[in-house]
Amino acid sequence: MQNTRKFYIDGEWVEPIGTDTLDVVNPATEMAIATIALGDEKDVDRAVTAARTAFDSYAATTRADRIELLSRVIEVYGRRMNDLATTITQEMGAPAGLAATAQAPCGMAHLAAALDALRRFEFEEKIGTTTVVHEPVGVCAFITPWNWPVNQIAAKVAPALAAGCTMVLKPSEIAPLNAIIFAEILHEAGVPAGVFNLVHGDGPTVGAALSTHPDVDMVSFTGSTRAGVEVARNAAPTVKRVAQELGGKSANIVLVDADFDEVITRDVTGVVVNAGQSCNAGSRILVPSDRMDEACAIAKAAAETIVVGPPDADGTTVGPLVSQAQFDKVQRLIQTGINEGGTLVAGGVGRPPGLSAGYFVRPTVFANVTNDMTIAREEIFGPVMMLIGYEDEADAIRIANDTTYGLSGMVSSSDTQRARNVARKMRTGMVHVNGAPLAFDAPFGGYKQSGNGREFGRFGLAEYLEAKAIFGDNEN
Repeated sequence: MQNTRKFYIDGEWVEPIGTDTLDVVNPATEMAIATIALGDEKDVDRAVTAARTAFDSYAATTRADRIELLSRVIEVYGRRMNDLATTITQEMGAPAGLAATAQAPCGMAHLAAALDALRRFEFEEKIGTTTVVHEPVGVCAFITPWNWPVNQIAAKVAPALAAGCTMVLKPSEIAPLNAIIFAEILHEAGVPAGVFNLVHGDGPTVGAALSTHPDVDMVSFTGSTRAGVEVARNAAPTVKRVAQELGGKSANIVLVDADFDEVITRDVTGVVVNAGQSCNAGSRILVPSDRMDEACAIAKAAAETIVVGPPDADGTTVGPLVSQAQFDKVQRLIQTGINEGGTLVAGGVGRPPGLSAGYFVRPTVFANVTNDMTIAREEIFGPVMMLIGYEDEADAIRIANDTTYGLSGMVSSSDTQRARNVARKMRTGMVHVNGAPLAFDAPFGGYKQSGNGREFGRFGLAEYLEAKAIFGDNEN
C-alpha cells in the first residue's frame, strides 16, 4: 500500500513534519504489515489550517453541489469496497466474511444515508416573523477507533460533507490503513482540496492537538469513556462543540415468555461478532433466575458452535482481538470473573486449542453473575458474556438500568407489545426489540457515560449544523 508514511493535507499526500513511526501489526500473526508516520502538533496545525482555508468556499456550496459530490464518493467507494474489506481483515482481524458483508459495506451505508438526509433536510424554516437557517458548524476534528474503523469514519465524514463542513481525521493508529484508502476515495471523487485532511497519530499527541486547537470548531470522538473524558477536558477551554460515542455495557433482557432456544442461541453468537469488539454488544444477558440452568445449557451449546481461527480461513466466525493490550485486558477480566465467583459455562483464560500465536480469545460465557461483579460493570470488549438472573420484569428493568453506561439494549418476548413496553423503560439510546437490526437512518448514540450527540442519517447531519435565527426576516 502506498502513502502509509504520508498524510493527506490540502488535497495532496505530503511528508510529515514529525519523525516518529509505528508498525501496523496483523493481530492474527503478530507480524508487522506496514509502517505509518505519526504526526505531531505541527502536522495537526498544517491540516487544520488547510481545513480552515477551505471552509468558506465549501460552506458556500449548494445542496445540489454536495449531492453531486456525495454521489461521486459513493461511486468510487463501491469500486474500492474489496480493497477496504481485505485491508480491515489484515489490520484488525475481522473475519473475511464479516469484513466483506458488514465492515466495508457499513461505510457505504453511511454515505447513502447522508445523501438521503441531504436531499430531504430543511436548511431554512419559518417561525413566525423569523427565519431559522441551519449552517455548517465549521472545521471538525474526527477521532475514530479501530473496532469498526471505516464504519465510524464514514459515520462522521459523510454527514459533515453533506452539511458543508471541512475536517481533519485522526483514525486509530492501530488500524489506520483503511483510512488511507478512504482518503484516496475522496480524492478520486473530487472532494475539494482542504475539505478533508488525514493525519495519523496517537491520542495524547495528535488527538490532544486537535481537541485543543483554537481553529477547530467541533470534535467528534468515538472510543472509550476514559478517552472521551480527556477529549472533552481538552476541548473545554475553547468551548468547541464535542460529540461523543463512548463505551457500553448493554443489557439483553430475555423475558420469561421468549423462545429461549432461539433467542439465547441468536444472542450468544451475536455478542461474539467482531470478536465481541463492539460498543453496543449485549453482553449482559438477563434471564429469569428460576430458568438459569436452562439458559446455561443453551448458551454453552451455542458457544461451542463458534469457530475461532485465522480471519482468512474458511469457516472462521471469530477472529483475533486487535492487539496484545486488548488480549491482556480481556484475559485479566475473564480471570477476574472466575475469582469473583462467576460460574464458567464455556471458554475461559488462554487461547483456543490449536492457536499458539495471534490475539485469539476463547468465547466465554459466565452464569450466575450478579450485577455488582466486575465483569458486569466494566466494558470487556471481547467475546465474553454473562448470564444474570432476575426475579420479575421490574427487577430485569432495574438491573438493566443499573449501569453507568446507556448505549444500547435488547429485549425479547413472544409478545411484541410487551417487549416494546419494556424497551421504553430502558435508559439507553437504542433498544433492539426481538432481534431487530440496527438501521442507518435512525439515531445512534447513548445516555449517561455512553456519550452525547447522535450519529447516522438526518440525526448525524444535524450534529454538524448551527441554527441561526434571523429576526424579522419573514415579515411581510
